[in-house]
Amino acid sequence: MSSRKGESPEALSKEDLEAMSEFRYRLRRFLRFSEEVTHAAGVTPLQYQLMLQLKGFPGRSWATVGELAERLQAAPNGTAALVSRCESAGLVLRKPGEEDRRQVRVHLTSKGERCLLKLAALHKPEIASFGWVFGKSTELP
Repeated sequence: MSSRKGESPEALSKEDLEAMSEFRYRLRRFLRFSEEVTHAAGVTPLQYQLMLQLKGFPGRSWATVGELAERLQAAPNGTAALVSRCESAGLVLRKPGEEDRRQVRVHLTSKGERCLLKLAALHKPEIASFGWVFGKSTELP
């Protein structure tokens, strides 16, 4: 995690704190929704996030474990274990890199893609409720 200098405590207004409180409330509601729908589909929230990061990786449809760890903000060894669990479930597949065979690329399987698309379709309206319009921006408001 990067450290950032925040505003001085005196600079925070009641409105700032209310906005921060609302953000955390909406974020937690979204995460709870996500936990419920992913578990109902037979995967964990982390498995869903891994599949989403694979399919949504900028510029390609695969990623290395290190890249996934960064996108998930997780430790590489924990991400490798998550990839192993997803592989055991038939959701992803490891393949050696084409240029450097020591590099391992993680790809979605057909089963993983079907699961991801089903779950993403459920998540899209929830995300849209935050006011983010899909296809218009790559940044959340």
